[in-house]
Amino acid sequence: MAKVELLTEINAPIEKCFDLARNISIHLESTKETSEKVIAGRTTGLMELGETITWEGKYLGIRQTLSSKITAFDYPNFFADEMVEGAFKYFRHEHHFVKMDNYTLMKDVFIFESPFGVVGKLFNRLILIKHITTFLKRRNSIIKQVAETV
Repeated sequence: MAKVELLTEINAPIEKCFDLARNISIHLESTKETSEKVIAGRTTGLMELGETITWEGKYLGIRQTLSSKITAFDYPNFFADEMVEGAFKYFRHEHHFVKMDNYTLMKDVFIFESPFGVVGKLFNRLILIKHITTFLKRRNSIIKQVAETV
C-alpha cells in the first residue's frame, strides 16, 4: 500500500476547520479542475458518519466515479472516509485536527492501493502519489483560505 501524509496549518478554530473539511461545497470548489460533482448521496451540507457519497469527475484524463463512506467520526478531532466502490483497490482518507496554541493543525493521511499488482505499484510511484498530493494540497488551500477569511 502507498501513503500520502500532508500537514496544513490553519489560523482558525478547530471546529471551523473540521466542518470545512467535510463540507461538500468546499470539496466541489477544490475539485473544479476535475469537473467533480455528486451523483448520489448527500449533495450539500456537511458529510456525517455513515453517509455514502458518490462522486464523478475526470481524473488523469479518464471520467470516473467513486463512492466513499464516512466510517469514523470524532468531532472536532477526526473523521475518515473509505472507498466503497471505485478505481482503487482500496483507499482510506483520514482527516486529523489538532488544536495548537494559535492555529489548527490539519493532517491528511491518505492510504491507498491500486489494482493490477506490480503494475499498480509502479503507477503509484510514478504518477499517483504526486497526483494525490497535488489534489490534497489544492483542497487544503481552499479550506485554509475560507477558514482564515470568513
